Amino acid sequence: MNRIELPRMELPSTEKYSALRCLPKLLVTGLLCLGAVLPAAAQQRTMLDRIVAIVDRDVVLQSELNQRMEDIRRAAARDGRELPPISEMQGEVLETLIMENIQMQFAERASIRYDDDTINQVLGNMARESGLGFEQYVQALETQGVYLQTRDQVRQQLTLQELQRGYVNQRIHITDQEIDNFLNSEMGQEVISADYLIDHILVPIAASDDPAVRSAKLRYAGELVARLEEGESIPEVRSQAIADGRFPLDGTNFGWRKLDQMPSLFSNAVEPMSVGQIEGPIEAGNGFHIVQLRDKRGGTEQIVKQTHIRHILVAPNEIRDEQDTIRLINDLRRRIVDDGEEFASLARQNSDDASSVVAGGDLDWVSEGGMPIEMEKVVEELEEGEISQPFRTQIGWHIAEVLGRRETDLSQDYSRSQAANMLRNRKFDLELQNWLIEIREEAFVELVD
Repeated sequence: MNRIELPRMELPSTEKYSALRCLPKLLVTGLLCLGAVLPAAAQQRTMLDRIVAIVDRDVVLQSELNQRMEDIRRAAARDGRELPPISEMQGEVLETLIMENIQMQFAERASIRYDDDTINQVLGNMARESGLGFEQYVQALETQGVYLQTRDQVRQQLTLQELQRGYVNQRIHITDQEIDNFLNSEMGQEVISADYLIDHILVPIAASDDPAVRSAKLRYAGELVARLEEGESIPEVRSQAIADGRFPLDGTNFGWRKLDQMPSLFSNAVEPMSVGQIEGPIEAGNGFHIVQLRDKRGGTEQIVKQTHIRHILVAPNEIRDEQDTIRLINDLRRRIVDDGEEFASLARQNSDDASSVVAGGDLDWVSEGGMPIEMEKVVEELEEGEISQPFRTQIGWHIAEVLGRRETDLSQDYSRSQAANMLRNRKFDLELQNWLIEIREEAFVELVD
C-alpha cells in the first residue's frame, strides 16, 4: 500500500497528558521538582518526557515539540525546502505550540467540541481526495501508526477555526458606508458580478459568398436553433452537423467568463438570458452565431421562493413518550380539520416551539432552504390552506399549514450581504493577529529550561 501523507494543516494537534490539563500552576511547578526526591530508576523513567513550557493551567511537553519539529522536517524534505537553523526554528515552533495551547484552553472554556461523527466526515473527504474508500484510508493510517494522531489533528484544526471565527468576527464591524463604498468601487463591481458559461456554434460566412449562399447558411443556422429548442444539446447538434457536412461549422469554448471578458456580441446577448436559453441566429461579420447560456454563477440577482407557513410542534419529553406525542399531534390535527377549532389558538396552547408559540405557530415567510428538510418536503406538496398530516423531524412531531407562496427579489439584500462578507474576510486576518497578540499577553507562560 502506498504511503499516505498526513494532511498538511496550519494548526496541527498534539497529545496532552490529561492528568496535567487541569492542575493549578503551583502543582505543575511541584511536579517539575519531583525528580529531586525520586529514586534513580524513577528519575530515568521521568526523563522520557519533560515539560518545556507552562501555559496557564496546562503545559507543553518535550515530546510535543519533538513531534512538531519532525513533522516540519518531513514536510521540508518532501517539498525540497531549506530550513532555518535548528535553534531558531525550535523557538518558533515552541511559540506556535504555546499559542495553540492558549487557544485550546479558550475553546475548552467555551465548550467547543467536535464529535466523532464530524471527524469521520472530514476523514471521509480526505479519503476521497486520496482516491480511497474510508475503511482503506483508515487502515493505511493505522499501518503507518498515525491514525489517532490524524484524528487529533483534524479535531484541533476544526476547534481552532471555530474558536477564531467566534472571537474574531465579533470584533469586526462593517458599516453601511463601507458597504456602499465597496459596491460603488470598480473592485466591488467586478467581484460581485456574475460569471457565465456559454456554448456556441458559428456558421461562418465568407466575403466570396453570394446572397444565395448567405441565405442558405442563415436557413441552416435556423434549423440548428430549432433542433436545440426541441431539446438537443449543442455538442450533439454540432457533431451531427459536422458529420452531415452541408456547411462548415466553428465555435468558441469561452469557459467561465464575466460579461466584460466577452466580445460585445456575446455579452449583449447573454446578459438578459436565463440558464438554458438559446439565442440566435445572430448575424455578425464572420457568420451566424448561436449561443446557449449553459450556467450562471454569482451576481447580485437573487429571486427567492418563499412560503408563508405556520405549524404546531409537539416534542417527546420526560412526561410524554413517543406514542403519547403521536396521539397528541393526531388529535390536534383532528380538532382543526374535523372540529373547526382555530389553528392559532391550539398552537398557543400546545406548541413546543418557543419561537412561534406566541404568534400562534406563525413562522412568517420562509425562504427556500430555510426549514428542516423533512418539513420542506411536506410543505412543497401542500396546497394553500391545507393542513398536513403529522410528520417527524429531529426535534419532534409537526403539523403545518401553507398560508401563501411568493417569489421575492432579494437582490439588493444579497449584494450587500456579499459585500459585507468580502469586507469581513479582508479584515479577518488583521483582527485575528491582534486577538492572538492580546491573548498571548494576557496568558501566564513560563518556559522551563
